[in-house]
Amino acid sequence: MVTCKSPVRFAPAFLDKSTFHSYTFYSYTSMRLVTFEDAVKRLRTGAVADDGRIVDLHSACALYLRDVENESAFERLADALVPSNMLALFEGGDTSLEAARKAFDYALSKDGATGPRGEIVFYSAAEVTLKAPIVPRKFFHTAGNFREHHEEASKAGFSHPVMPWIVFFQNVDAIIGHEEPVIYPEHLTQELDYELELAVVLKKGGKHFSPEEAMERIGGYVIFNDITARDIQRREMKSGVFSFCKGIDTFCPLGPWIVTADEIPNPHNLAMELRVNGESRQRSHSSKMAVKIPEILSHYSPMGYSAGDVVSTGTVSGVAAFSGDPKAWYLKPGDVMECEIENIGVLRNRVISWEEAYGHKPAALATQETGP
Repeated sequence: MVTCKSPVRFAPAFLDKSTFHSYTFYSYTSMRLVTFEDAVKRLRTGAVADDGRIVDLHSACALYLRDVENESAFERLADALVPSNMLALFEGGDTSLEAARKAFDYALSKDGATGPRGEIVFYSAAEVTLKAPIVPRKFFHTAGNFREHHEEASKAGFSHPVMPWIVFFQNVDAIIGHEEPVIYPEHLTQELDYELELAVVLKKGGKHFSPEEAMERIGGYVIFNDITARDIQRREMKSGVFSFCKGIDTFCPLGPWIVTADEIPNPHNLAMELRVNGESRQRSHSSKMAVKIPEILSHYSPMGYSAGDVVSTGTVSGVAAFSGDPKAWYLKPGDVMECEIENIGVLRNRVISWEEAYGHKPAALATQETGP
């Protein structure tokens, strides 16, 4: 079963009316790229149709190549053009993304079609499970880019200023997808927080390029929830760095899909909201970025990008740590987070306890307090 219970107006099959919000502000006319798991646990690349069905892009591409291009080697060409791995698809750049678009459009024009060898092209929502849309080689993490976040930190007396141009690498093994649980490691932290962010997926690598050359490298946009252990973060920041507080297993929800860049002409004009149990916590707008996306991408480019890399753009105000009552707002097992960005969608994740995830209490680990 696909566990996509977030409010999705265009996809009745995904809709859970108990979590529907009247203030959902996005509409869908775009190609939403997903990674999904089928009934036999194969990971596939797909695109979500307006009725909520998922088109298997590899099978659809093979069908298009056979029927429209009259290619006899349609299977081999489909393997190259639209592989069943999202990272490989983005490594194909414009060629693969354009092939995916043609395959998607052709499949929709042939409603109910099967692949050249009888493969499934259309999956219902109940037949698949959405996974993280992409697991990149590198995940560039931006902090401090929304000055409203720095201002709320200062007012709350946070131990360190949240300065612009902070960058570090996220742990890609911590990535989870839509509706996958965030596991609360209560033996490590008592201050689990959320951070809504817009992230960029690159379709072209490169290094040492100007802001004017940056936008041509963007392949799509995705929602990122930067889960953070604040008590660990305060200890780490005493040495001027932080990483462990944000890189723990399941602390990197990403999804629910990637919207291609051509569908979002201005990424600095998107409403953003994060809700916990239906209550609005973060509500802002991407126009409030202090440093815009082309400058971010150019600034990090001396480190070198690969196609498929993900770059986050910073969080907005409203995090639990800087609220009037952090203890009440910190995440707890059972909480449900919904991250929404206009023209992209909703990324939904539930927080669960360690025991619910693993069936036993956590083992004692070495901590900063017990170390030398």
